[in-house]
Amino acid sequence: MSKDNWDIIRAKYVASAVRADQYPQPALIEAAFIGRSNVGKSSLINSLCRRNGLARVSSTPGKTQTINFYELEAKRVVEGEDERASFYLVDLPGYGFAKTNHNNKDQWSGFISKYLSGSENLGVVCQLIDIRHKPMDSDMECFNWLRSCGLKVQVVLTKSDKLSKNAAMSQKALFKREMGLKEHEIITYSSSQHTMRGELIERIMNALSANGVEQE
Repeated sequence: MSKDNWDIIRAKYVASAVRADQYPQPALIEAAFIGRSNVGKSSLINSLCRRNGLARVSSTPGKTQTINFYELEAKRVVEGEDERASFYLVDLPGYGFAKTNHNNKDQWSGFISKYLSGSENLGVVCQLIDIRHKPMDSDMECFNWLRSCGLKVQVVLTKSDKLSKNAAMSQKALFKREMGLKEHEIITYSSSQHTMRGELIERIMNALSANGVEQE
């Protein structure tokens, strides 16, 4: 990775929350991650931060039941000078087929929607979708709802290593068409191979910079 590109150099868990009064302080600009249960969100977060075990990976769909905040520090070198920026990566519970009772699902959707529609610090939402499938109704509903809230959405197609290069390109084109996305609004990612890691970090940092990420 070029020195003038952003990289994640530090990451730590700071808080779990289901209410606004549990959100960590001080407030920082935020990049949230959301996706269907079992889409590979924890694996992607660990890949992005280069920290195995930072986000707990589970074979049980719907394991994440709280909003989890991680404090990340990013760094780049511009004209020989270090630039650093801190922000929260916010891991949201998965939507879809989480194994829980109906009341819990209502509660989850309640505090998730309150966070997404009410956070003053949210700079970008990365919506993770399994590249091997067509866009599902729940994916489209989530995407359209995020857009209706005026949020900037970066679609991340996960598990790209499970397909051939040509098949992955075809699927990406399908999602672009179905969701009405521009090229810079969608990216493929393989957590096991870390492909497109640098590009995704750049896109996140560009979105956060546009929304006032504090640089040191």
